[in-house]
Amino acid sequence: MLITAPFGRTGHMSSRIVFGAAALGGMSETRAITTLDLALAAGVNHIDTAASYGASEDRLAPWLREHRSSVFLATKTEKRTADGARRQLEASLERMRINSVDLIQMHNLVEDDEWTVAVSKGGALEALIRARDEGLVRHIGVTGHGLRIPSMHLRSLQRFDFDSVLFPFNPSLLRIPDYESDVRRLRDVCRERGVAMQTIKSIARRRWDDGPAGHRSWYEPITDPASIAIAVRFVLSNDDLFLNTSSDATLLPFVLEAARGAIAAPTKSEIDDLISNEGLTPLFDGAALERI
Repeated sequence: MLITAPFGRTGHMSSRIVFGAAALGGMSETRAITTLDLALAAGVNHIDTAASYGASEDRLAPWLREHRSSVFLATKTEKRTADGARRQLEASLERMRINSVDLIQMHNLVEDDEWTVAVSKGGALEALIRARDEGLVRHIGVTGHGLRIPSMHLRSLQRFDFDSVLFPFNPSLLRIPDYESDVRRLRDVCRERGVAMQTIKSIARRRWDDGPAGHRSWYEPITDPASIAIAVRFVLSNDDLFLNTSSDATLLPFVLEAARGAIAAPTKSEIDDLISNEGLTPLFDGAALERI
């Protein structure tokens, strides 16, 4: 079974593998249920979805009828105003046919202008606090992509005591000195304050270089099981981090297998070979390639 750990100060013991429900967005209902059953059987007890993940919330609905009490359920809103965030949250609850979620997250809060709207009077944060007070959500988090997001999360944590953050973490990104430094500072603050830390892009290889991704995951993932195992160990050998799985569900069994039992940190040689053999390239550049 998978190792569990306290999800920050929420009081929930979450599997350190969080099922990334973006994978359900383009699936049939039958395949979605099979995928969710696979994750649950492996010990996954934490699901992360979003209003913007295609049909993900709709696909979760029939499965949640039987399994809602078995999982910590998180969703996200990319709306920045209070009215927009409230409407989107209510729509998410309606799609999943549930009364509340365990965690609502402000999605990809990385741009300065959007951040200002979201955390000011009449912004999304105001609506999410009200929803928490009303029992529609239990906890509030913030997520993001790109090289600027660790520093933006630090800024967000100065503004509000978020329960969780989410950011990219993999060997190619951590070789960028400024990014590594920002991540280190963020982790120090989160550990001190009991903020849960979720990571994404653990098995990202590079952006597709042969045209638009189409129906594929928007980035090209690592597909070799041995390489996936090293990438998973790179994340989970840090006992303060959770790993949110890829939107490519065909790789889920390999990730689950790599996460079983004790996790040994990969050696520098293993990491160097992973980067070289797989041609790992950062997905973000802090500028034109910052948005997904």
